Amino acid sequence: MTILVIIIILIALAFDFLNGMNDAANSIATVVSTKVLTPTQGVVWAAFWNFAAVFIFGVHVAKTIGKGIVDANVINEYVVLSALIGAIVWVYTCTHFGLPISVSHALIGGLVGPALLIGGTKALIAAGLIKVTLFIFLSPIIGFFLGYLIMVGTMWLFRKRSPRKVDGIFRVMQLLSSAVFSLGHGSNDAQKTIGIITILLFSTGNLQGEFHVPTWVIFASYITIGAGTLAGGWKVIKTLGSSLTHLKPVQGFCAETAGALTVIGSTLGGIPVSTTHTITGSIMGVGSVKRLSAVRWGVAGNIVLAWVLTIPACIIISGGTYLIIKLFVN
Repeated sequence: MTILVIIIILIALAFDFLNGMNDAANSIATVVSTKVLTPTQGVVWAAFWNFAAVFIFGVHVAKTIGKGIVDANVINEYVVLSALIGAIVWVYTCTHFGLPISVSHALIGGLVGPALLIGGTKALIAAGLIKVTLFIFLSPIIGFFLGYLIMVGTMWLFRKRSPRKVDGIFRVMQLLSSAVFSLGHGSNDAQKTIGIITILLFSTGNLQGEFHVPTWVIFASYITIGAGTLAGGWKVIKTLGSSLTHLKPVQGFCAETAGALTVIGSTLGGIPVSTTHTITGSIMGVGSVKRLSAVRWGVAGNIVLAWVLTIPACIIISGGTYLIIKLFVN
């Protein structure tokens, strides 16, 4: 294994850490905003369940990232390095400004940029990109409607209970729902880093035989994303937890449950979805049960704009990075 490959692996783990920082809000924004947990307690809780996912789920998403987005024949260490730099620049910028964007799509856009320069559109795997692009729109929509339906169903089931009793019940239940969502977050998002490290090892001849995922890569990625969550992305937590809509424990439970069902279902199907998109859609669905004006649509509009720009921005940044690297390499 060359020094360059080792450096790129470390950069990939740094990306994984940033992923945890940005997406910490996805797991705990609701449980913090409802004051069931303090921010510090929340990140510790989420980090634990992020890592626990390593023992539960497979590597379906990692295989999609590794061999389902870009033709493996155009991948080399410089492509992976450019992809990571493009994704890290975008994720760091959005995290700094409190925008909960899709780290998944940042990485995918990062891979596409150099691949287009090397092999044009023939270097892209249409089926994988279509699946990913489709779920950019489907995951928040599914989250929205599941959040809405679960909230309506919960209100009906507890219609004869006093608001105080309902609040007490769901302050406890929200711990469970946030744990399940954190499991889903860890399972889907850590696997994106697992996929990028594995394709790096495979394309540089450091992984013998057929494409498979080494155990050390799995554990390194899960530990790192847990550490990133522990560090927390506080501005993003504020945006999702309080700026989008006001939540009570019962609403937080419904949003997290809807988000968890969507993310875990996608993980089992090998689809790299955005936990950010999903939980944002779920929060909006729950908030709209009360009334549509309960959702701060201006904040939601800014978030959606960041979603739309993520893949194109990362294609441009990673493509430009690849051109610069090739100037020095040549």
